[in-house]
Amino acid sequence: MKRQRTIVTFNSNMNNNNNHLFHFLSEEIIFIILDFLNQNPIDKKAFSLACKSFYAIEAKHRKKLKPLRSEHIPKVLNRYPHVSHIDLTLCPRITDTSLTTISNACMSSLRSIDLSGSNCFSGTGLLSLAVNCKNLVEINLSNATELRDSAVAALAEAKNLEKLWLGRCKQITDMGVGCIAVGCRKLRLISLKWCPGVGDLGVGLLAVKCKDIRSLDLSYLPITDKCLPSIFKLQYLEDLVLEGCFGIDDDSLSGLKHGCKSLKKLDISSCQNITHIGLSSLTSGSGSGRLSRANHIVTWLSVTLALADSLKKLPMLQSIKLDDCPVTYAGLKAIGNWCASLRELSLSKCAEVTDESLSSLLTKHKDLRKLDITCCRKITYASIDHITNSCTALTSLRMESCTLVPREAFVLIGQRCQFLEEIDITDNEVDDEGLKSICRCSNLSSLKLGICLNITDEGVANIGMCCSKLVELDLYRCTGISDSGISAVASGCPGLEMINIAYSAIAVGCKQLAKLDIKKCSSIDDAGMIPLAHFSQNLRQINLSYSSVSDVGLLSLASISCLQSLTILHLKGLSPSGLAAALLACRGLTKVKLQATFKTLLPQALFEHLEARGCVFQWRDKFFRAELDPQCWKIQLEDIMQMQ
Repeated sequence: MKRQRTIVTFNSNMNNNNNHLFHFLSEEIIFIILDFLNQNPIDKKAFSLACKSFYAIEAKHRKKLKPLRSEHIPKVLNRYPHVSHIDLTLCPRITDTSLTTISNACMSSLRSIDLSGSNCFSGTGLLSLAVNCKNLVEINLSNATELRDSAVAALAEAKNLEKLWLGRCKQITDMGVGCIAVGCRKLRLISLKWCPGVGDLGVGLLAVKCKDIRSLDLSYLPITDKCLPSIFKLQYLEDLVLEGCFGIDDDSLSGLKHGCKSLKKLDISSCQNITHIGLSSLTSGSGSGRLSRANHIVTWLSVTLALADSLKKLPMLQSIKLDDCPVTYAGLKAIGNWCASLRELSLSKCAEVTDESLSSLLTKHKDLRKLDITCCRKITYASIDHITNSCTALTSLRMESCTLVPREAFVLIGQRCQFLEEIDITDNEVDDEGLKSICRCSNLSSLKLGICLNITDEGVANIGMCCSKLVELDLYRCTGISDSGISAVASGCPGLEMINIAYSAIAVGCKQLAKLDIKKCSSIDDAGMIPLAHFSQNLRQINLSYSSVSDVGLLSLASISCLQSLTILHLKGLSPSGLAAALLACRGLTKVKLQATFKTLLPQALFEHLEARGCVFQWRDKFFRAELDPQCWKIQLEDIMQMQ
């Protein structure tokens, strides 16, 4: 059987040799070429616009859709008939009509749909999806706060459903979850985080009926030990989240007769009634106990020798999160003496961590990939020296507000840890020399430098020269940086999507910019907004508070079809009529944060119209306050910390 060939017709001004080459390419090969363009939607769009044949091929190749407007869904689905994944988080209003349209158009080709950004559908739309889309395996209904049991029960018809997110669906109860358990026997993942109406009965039914569950998130549910025996009988369970489950205590864990040896991740953070005794009961017994395969533990227990001894019995443990836990030197040293090497460690806000304890912990964990020592305010140069010597394979380092670390220490990071992809050194003493060294980490995608008052344009210029893969940059309150530094970043980091404290120069170089915060940049006015609106067509979120933007600049943002979130507090040049015009023109807005005074200055009918389009208003009654000098602000904070 001959392979299908795609004959491509080029414009007459295109090279004949190229025409000959593409004539012999099969459709499968062109699909492979398109796979390489998935990371940049602009590239794929350029491909589809090259000629009619490419336009048709790209339509057949696309499997994922993320539309901006619900009214465009029929046309988009007609253009892309082979879609299997639909993300509707950017559409503020998805009604039953929209879901019916999707289900009728996609039928069995649809495999996943994300509805976590909408509250406007009911059981009718969900039933249409469940009945028509027989191969639907994933659905995200998180934040559907008005969804009730009758609507959720419609999902029972989705017999092949494997993954379901119901986070913050506050109206559903055990009855709705029970219907899902009976109908969706193939579930492998379910999240019930912040569903206060779901208790032991609903969770127990899930565990009994859906025996293939691998991941179960029960965060902040009012459950007790009654449902735990059923949960621990799940022979494939790998990820169990019990964060904030106050009804579970040591007796609940120690009283379990049957283990769950498949478990790899356990989160018992914020479980106030669980101590190391309860955790020890899970690690004791033959075969290293019920958690013998666990590789990720999240807890807020005191890091003592007893806890370390309990965790030591987990031979496959690779990740520990001990955020805000009281720590002891003996406990950290015991963890450091384990034979197994950790890959991820978080000690964020562990105030008692010192150079000595941190060094003793990291001695044997040389394969560490991620380390979080945020707000460990007692560590100094010695800790950074030890970290960079021992953990040279780090890909993520978070050390915000490690205020005793001197500027010389940051040079070591760039010299020794060149595999870093993410680094957070917010509120530290790093200077241009240290930043220059850090920029040697050419794989950096996220760099946070907020409140680093010693860096200037000279240091920031190195970001543009060396960090071409950068996606996120935070320069909050970096007062030593001007337009020239930002321009250097813009020219060297074309893939930048998020920047905090940017200037209009960034718009020309960073066409992928999605989030922009220029709060309290008083020098930015309408002259900056116009090029921003022209070049940054992917912008979704912007904060203009305390800037010098007026009606004209705000209205220019209406040309950005992706814009969804707008924060505008204390804009002196903004009039009620200008604000009204901008709000009406920006049709994609889903969230607007405004000064409370505008609530009485604009007609109520305007707000009702915008809310009907899916826009949510947040009102702030903040008085205008003169900005403190950043150095003065930082000194005041340090004084407060010393007093404590």
